[in-house]
Parts: sequence; C-alpha cells; structure tokens
Amino acid sequence: MDGNGRWAKKRLLPRAMGHKKGVEAVRRLVRSLRGTGVEALTLYAFSSENWKRTAEEIADLTALMKHFIRSDLGEMIENGVRLRIIGDHSAFEPEAVALIDDALARTAHNTGTVLTVALNYGAQQEIARAAAAAAASGEVTVDSISAHLDTADLPPLDLLIRTSGEIRLSNFLLWQSAYAELYFTDVLWPDFTPAHFQEAVASFEGRERRYGGR
Repeated sequence: MDGNGRWAKKRLLPRAMGHKKGVEAVRRLVRSLRGTGVEALTLYAFSSENWKRTAEEIADLTALMKHFIRSDLGEMIENGVRLRIIGDHSAFEPEAVALIDDALARTAHNTGTVLTVALNYGAQQEIARAAAAAAASGEVTVDSISAHLDTADLPPLDLLIRTSGEIRLSNFLLWQSAYAELYFTDVLWPDFTPAHFQEAVASFEGRERRYGGR
C-alpha cells in the first residue's frame, strides 16, 4: 500500500492526511470483497524498517491503526472477516497491542475473508526465523521452512499488487512470491479503488501460470 506520503505532498497536505486517506482505501477494498470469493487479503501496513521514520509519523500511524480497529471491528465481525497479523506487533505501544490482541480473539472463529495485516514485518527476517525453527525441529527443506513461515496457515499467494509506480517488493512476502503473479500500478494507494483491484484481478486471470513448466 504505497504512496500515502506522495499523495499528501501533491496536495500540500501533511503526511498524516495521506495515511488517513490510505486507511479509507483499505476500508473500501475490504468492504468490496464481501461475496467475491476472495479467500485472503494481506496488507503491508508497517515494515520492520518503518521504525526509521520520525516519532511523529509513527505516532500518527499507530493512532490510525487504533482508530481503524475501534471503528471497524464490529463490521468485520458482522461480515465474518477473520483478522490475522504477521510480524511482531508486540513492539507497538501497549494500548495498540491490547486492541490488536482483542480483535484477533474476537474474529478468530470467523469463516469469511482472512484479512492479514503485516505489522513490524520483514520478509528476510521471517525467512531467517522459519529456517532456524526448521533446523531446530529437524531437516531444513523447502517444506519445513514453509511450515514455519508467518503465513503457514494461509492459502498460497496468487497475486501481489504494489501501488504508486514502485517496481520492487521491498522485503514483503519474498518466499511466498516465488511463483506469485506481480502487478504494479502507478495509482497512489489513497486513490486505489475496488475498480483498480478488479483490474489487477482481471490481469491475473488473463495470465498463464506454468510454475516453471512449459
């Protein structure tokens, strides 16, 4: 979900306003998935490298996260959305951690779309943890590493979308992306709509996936 800061800069607004509009884009997209059959949506909300940002911006992002949980948790429960977190969210302030843990518990038995949010997440760190866990439990293989990834209980990754014109993965789901289809768009995240998402899905559906075969 890239481009919040640039969206705000183009409009001479504070970065916090870009993040606020980015949260609204998340809300629109999640609502649009009801009844579509999409099994899982994973959003890169806060990377392990984002701690390098200013204390003010981190505080703004944390406040938005708390506001989103408070305002949207009831709707997620009503619509059967199950919340998942990958990464180490325990690094956030205690109030945010408590809200996240409560949301995880209250949606744990929902059977609709799995909404996974990557918080304090980095794919290289995830792979290193998974490899260490695999080694501790036996032979290190592709399957044993996969079984210890943060996403082990999620469906295989089919489509990875990056907004804002950046053409790189930036330490997101590197292992899981091995045979995923990649889709890059110039649209800044706050402007990303369900229609843009459907364009990405249409592009995905038109591709032939061979997984290394002919």
